[in-house]
Amino acid sequence: MALLTLGGLDLDGFEVPASVRFGGAQRAAVHKLLGGARVIDTMGRDDSALSWSGILSGADAGDRARTLDAMRVAGGVLALAWDAFCYNVVITQLDLDYCNPWWISYKIACTVLSDLAQSATVYAPDVVSSILADLGSASGALGLSSLLAEASVAGALLPGASDVAAVTLGLSRVQAAIAPAIASAEQSLSASDIPTLVTASGSLAQLSNAQGFVGRALTNLSGIQV
Repeated sequence: MALLTLGGLDLDGFEVPASVRFGGAQRAAVHKLLGGARVIDTMGRDDSALSWSGILSGADAGDRARTLDAMRVAGGVLALAWDAFCYNVVITQLDLDYCNPWWISYKIACTVLSDLAQSATVYAPDVVSSILADLGSASGALGLSSLLAEASVAGALLPGASDVAAVTLGLSRVQAAIAPAIASAEQSLSASDIPTLVTASGSLAQLSNAQGFVGRALTNLSGIQV
């Protein structure tokens, strides 16, 4: 594996791990509807801790071990980088195993604050297309035709365009109104008559789907404004 850097410490030789565990989950809310159908609202990434192990070796092994431990104790935000990956992290676990002055094994886990490599990605037309697709998907349930028309104007969603803020504000207001509408639909599920149950179930499915599309569109819009 290539050189790995944590904060101001360059790890090399036996210090560099054979692998780094990364990835994580997608936060999701699952709504179970009548008949076994499910609606899943995705709410964004939930990164697992970045973890690896290695061996501090050589005459300065003790000094480097103390440096790593001082980083842990300080609890500061550190840049972690290897290959094309770059994150802001905090060391949340560090286990050191002192064998002798020139051989100290270690295991480390870092909690991710932000993915700098992804943040540096240029927001290409694909992102704009995704926003417009999400607005279109949510429009039927929420009546977003005017917002969709505003966002569809050529250049409206380019970084720095004034329309980005306007669309974000309008969509934020729509998002705030979804939760009460979902709560009302869920309350109607306690009704005893079948027509009301069917209507409420369908409304809940539409609103829950729309909520996911709106949330993703807002996430992409916030990235354009960075």
